[in-house]
Amino acid sequence: MELFEDENLSKTTSKTYSPLAERIRPNSLSEFIGQTHLLSEGKSLRILIEKDEVPSMILWGPPGCGKTTLARLIAQHTKASFFQLSAVASGVKEVRDIIEYAEKNIKHKNKRTILFIDEIHRFNKAQQDALLHSVEDGVITLIGATTENPSFEVISPLLSRCRIYILEPLSKHELIQILKNAITNDVYLRSQKIQIVDEVIDYLILLSGGDARVMLNGFETCVKIAKPDKENEKQITREVVESAFQRKTLKYDKSGEEHYNIISAFIKSIRGSDPDAAVYWLARMLEAGEDPKFIARRMIILASEDIGNADPYALTLATSCFTAIDYIGMPEGRIVLAQTATYLASVPKSNASYKAIETAIEDVRNLPNEPVPIHLRNAPTKLLKELGYGEDYKYAHNYDNNFIEQQYLPDNLKDKVYYKPTESGREKTLKDRLNNLWKKKR
Repeated sequence: MELFEDENLSKTTSKTYSPLAERIRPNSLSEFIGQTHLLSEGKSLRILIEKDEVPSMILWGPPGCGKTTLARLIAQHTKASFFQLSAVASGVKEVRDIIEYAEKNIKHKNKRTILFIDEIHRFNKAQQDALLHSVEDGVITLIGATTENPSFEVISPLLSRCRIYILEPLSKHELIQILKNAITNDVYLRSQKIQIVDEVIDYLILLSGGDARVMLNGFETCVKIAKPDKENEKQITREVVESAFQRKTLKYDKSGEEHYNIISAFIKSIRGSDPDAAVYWLARMLEAGEDPKFIARRMIILASEDIGNADPYALTLATSCFTAIDYIGMPEGRIVLAQTATYLASVPKSNASYKAIETAIEDVRNLPNEPVPIHLRNAPTKLLKELGYGEDYKYAHNYDNNFIEQQYLPDNLKDKVYYKPTESGREKTLKDRLNNLWKKKR
């Protein structure tokens, strides 16, 4: 657990033994690069910071996009006490100690306490529960950082008490600007004669996956291992960059165009019933460091959208895949992902359920709200029964085959057919049954 008081907060970046990414953290909002949709003049978060009215928030964005730096700048600008916890290494006790400190801070100093939790998605339910009352009462201002979708990983009560700010991946231009600022302003780098061409900078950014921290610390390693020439200049070449990163990184930016191209190819291969292509694109993503939970989530969506009732087990398997990945992690999780991907690619396909809900939503949005037929209405009171609510409703289980034909849709939509099962897989059985039951309608 670390406490950075106001004057010490800015000094945390000046330690010469710290990594480059730590040494060159900006000390003001004007020095911060990126996230202009939040921090430009007149933007929402910038206004709240300048007014010292910062709410508890979750910063959701990819690695190395500025979440930690932004949290520290907020604390510095608002002159708040600042605690930083790592969700990996901290527990409920540390949280309660900080809350106790924050209560005294308010009582004796009338001073705000900001608690920054890195990787808040790794906090379990009990740890997140411990924050609820203090966040709601304003005892602490919580800033959580996560690379995961908070709606999946943060409990709903805590989520409802926080603003969600989505941080965008840093652009190539922004990463170049960050790198050049480091070369110009860092004491160590200024002492070196460094030569690097644009092509190598592009390669450095590619290997960094758009992560500013990885880029900066990797560049510092490049400078340290590069051999000076006769003029004592250090040429940062493509070979030096590869040596510093110690791996050949595939062309894959987890936040950029190639990310979306490959996940698109993966999904379309499964939809097209090609397990060989699906497992190839899966391997490409895993080797490039893609988050396995992201892949698993996409397969859950696909299981309903593209397979549906042609094989209802597909959704069960995809959901189990996500749970298994959460339990066992990587690298063993690759086997579970491969099993699921190849199964989903191999089974019959249908998008009938997807088309049904899309058509129904379109009608709900574009047509007047139709009244519920009176025989379908709930009648919990005597008055409602006297008004005819529920009258003439036919209980299906009282009839042969647990079915009796009656109207369930509003009058103006009574003949509408939203769900149109296909001839694919188990959905053919559903189609035959529905056609047999609803002969007049289908």
